[in-house]
Amino acid sequence: MFLIKTLIFVALISTALAGPWGIMCAGEKKNAIRDCDSYGCGKFGAPRGERKHTGVDVKCADGSVVYAPFNGMIVREAKPYKNDNAINDGVEITGEGYCIKIFYVKPLKYKGLIKKGQKLGVLLPMQQVYPRITSHIHIQNCDLSNPTSYL
Repeated sequence: MFLIKTLIFVALISTALAGPWGIMCAGEKKNAIRDCDSYGCGKFGAPRGERKHTGVDVKCADGSVVYAPFNGMIVREAKPYKNDNAINDGVEITGEGYCIKIFYVKPLKYKGLIKKGQKLGVLLPMQQVYPRITSHIHIQNCDLSNPTSYL
């Protein structure tokens, strides 16, 4: 019984110490959500015409290195658009109880293990598709719940 209680305690402590997701974009001090611009706002639930924004947009400069936010497995390619354009790429990552899609990134790979803080890829040229937008990566939970608290 003591061993079971000790294991549970250790698991809870290590989870608490793990903290939020890591910084995702090189050159940024924190995972900052994109403010509003002529294309809309980056927060979860922001209006997108007749629908709501199903993720959060984290500021990141075009061409910046993008890092994995947590330890996990890249499970597949994930594209945000049905039509092809310069920013139509991304990945789905699962691990540590999370499942997310990261869009607008050219990943180094589409499958395999990745560690928190490891280079995932680079931000694609958002300005080619959306001139004067605040460049960003889009983070979306697979279940479409709000990921803001993990940033």
